[in-house]
Amino acid sequence: MRTALLWITISAAALAADSGEEVYNKRCSACHEPDAFKSMPASRVLHFLDEGVMIPMAGPLTREERQAVATFLGSSAAPLSVKPEAYCKDRRVNVPANSKFIWNGWSQSSGNTRYQTQAAANLSLTQLKSLKLKWAFAFDGDLTSFSQPAVFGNQVFVGSSGGGIYALRADTGCVQWMFQVSAPVRTAILVARQTVLFGDQSGAFFALDAATGKQLWRKQVDPHPAARITGSPAMNDGVVYVATASWEETFASQASYECCSFRASVTAYRISDGKELWKSYATPPGTNGAGIWSTPTVDTKRGMLYVTTGNNYSNPASDTSDAIVAMSLKDGAIAWSKQVTPNDIFGCRNCVPERGPDFDFGSSAMLVGELLIAGQKSGVIYALDPNQKGKLVWQTRVAKGTSHGGIQFGMASDGQYVYAPIADGELVTTKGPDGIPRRGMDPQDGGGLVALRVADGSVAWRAAPARACSGVKISGCSPSQLAAATVIPGAVFSGALDGHLRAYSTENGQVLWDVITNTEFTAVNGVPARGGSLNGSGPVVAGGMVFVNSGYDHFNSMTGNVLLAFGP
Repeated sequence: MRTALLWITISAAALAADSGEEVYNKRCSACHEPDAFKSMPASRVLHFLDEGVMIPMAGPLTREERQAVATFLGSSAAPLSVKPEAYCKDRRVNVPANSKFIWNGWSQSSGNTRYQTQAAANLSLTQLKSLKLKWAFAFDGDLTSFSQPAVFGNQVFVGSSGGGIYALRADTGCVQWMFQVSAPVRTAILVARQTVLFGDQSGAFFALDAATGKQLWRKQVDPHPAARITGSPAMNDGVVYVATASWEETFASQASYECCSFRASVTAYRISDGKELWKSYATPPGTNGAGIWSTPTVDTKRGMLYVTTGNNYSNPASDTSDAIVAMSLKDGAIAWSKQVTPNDIFGCRNCVPERGPDFDFGSSAMLVGELLIAGQKSGVIYALDPNQKGKLVWQTRVAKGTSHGGIQFGMASDGQYVYAPIADGELVTTKGPDGIPRRGMDPQDGGGLVALRVADGSVAWRAAPARACSGVKISGCSPSQLAAATVIPGAVFSGALDGHLRAYSTENGQVLWDVITNTEFTAVNGVPARGGSLNGSGPVVAGGMVFVNSGYDHFNSMTGNVLLAFGP
C-alpha cells in the first residue's frame, strides 16, 4: 500500500498538538530529535509508525496516539514523489551483462570480501586523492540512508528507508524509474541479469524487471509480525538466498509482550518465478532468535552457504546462536556450526533476565582463500577451516567489544590482509538542545581501523581513531566506525558516525583521502539534501567512482537522506 493511502487527515480540533508532543516526549524522545522530522510529511511519519521502521516502538501506541505524534512531528507537505524534472530525458535502462565496471549486491567479490579489482574499480591512488563530488541524490523526507547501491556500467540501483527503489544513471544521478514498497529497504540491491532483487523491513522480498521497475513477484519470507530482512540477498545458479532477522527484542521491551517466538531462517527461491525451493531454520524448534542480520556467503567449491547468527532471546539457548553456520546449497541442511559465544541470551526481558553480553554477529563471514573469517561485536575476529567443519585456525582480539562495538557491519579483505573497522562506542545519556535526556553514542569513544595478516591473524598495523568530534558540538557525532569497509588495490575505505568517509593506505593505515558527508548538498533531484552519520552499508567503488549513503537516525546519530557519487 502506498504511503498516501495510509494518511488520515487530522484536524487541530480533533487532536491537539500538545497531545502528540506528550506522547513523543514519553515514547520517542530518547532516540530521536524532533527537528529531524520537520521536512518529512506527516503521512511519511505515520507510515513509519504504522508499518515501517518504527513498528517496534509504536506498537504499544493507539492509532490515535500514532496519528497525534505524526501530526506533531511532520509537516503538512504532500506525500512524496519524484519531481518530473528529476527524470532522465532518456529513461531506457540498460544492464550490460559484459560490463567490467560492476558492483552487485553486498560484495562484488566472491566470498563477501568486499574487494574490488583494479580493473573494475578503475581508480588509482593518484586519482583517489583528487576525488570530488559529482552529484548527490536525496531521498525525500528520509532520515536514514542505508541501502547499498548496485552498479552496472552507467546504471545504478538503490533503495531507501522510505521504501523507494530507484534506477539512476551513474554519470548524472537522474531517475529512470521508481518503485514503491510499504516498508524501509535496508538491503543492498542485487541484480540477476535483468531482475532486481531486494528485501524490506516488513519481511517481504521482491523481484522487479530491471528495464521497467515492474514487479515480477513478491514473497513474504516469514509470517512472524516481527520478521525483517536486513541482510542483503545472495545468489548462485539461478537461485536467490534470503535470510531473516527480527524486531522481537524491541517488541519484548513491553511488559505485555509474550515470550519470544521468532526463529531466523534462510529461504531459497528460484529467481525466474519466485518458487520456494527450501527453507532452513538457524535455530531448532523450541528455541528462538539467532537472527541473521547479514548477507549469506556462497561457497560453490564445497556446496555450502555460510551465515552468521545473532543471540537467542530467551531460554533455552541453542548452540547455533552467535555462530557461523554452514548450510547445504542444495537443500539448506545444516552441515556444521561453530558457536563462539555460548548462552548469549538477550532480549525477552519479560521472560528471562538479560544475561548475555549481546555479542551477536552483525557482519557476514568472508571466504578468503581456504579460510572462513568472521568478526563479532565482541571485538574478536575468528578464522575457521571450512574443510574441517569450522575448526578454529586462529582468533585475534582487535577491540574491547560492546553491544554496539567490536565489528559491526563488515570487514574487507584483499587476500593478504583483513581490514576491520572498529566500533566500540558505548551508549551514554546526554541532554539535547531542548534539555531532554537522550541515549546516544559516546562522542569520545570508539573508532579506528586494524589490518590483520590472513595467514595467522597477527596485527600488521593499526590506524588510530579519528577525533573529528572533539570540541565539536554536533548532536550524534561519534568516531565509531560501524559501516562496512571496502578495499581496492592500495586503499581501504571506511565510514564513521562522525560523517567522514576515509580512505586508508593498505600498506600502513595512513589516511589518503577524507571527505566530510555531514553537511548540506544540492541534490540533482531538487530535494533538500543533507548527509549525516555513516552506518550499515559501505562505499561502492566501480568505474572510477565511489558511491556512499550518508545519514543514520538510530541512537541519536546524525540523520541524513543522501546518496553521494564521487569521481576524479
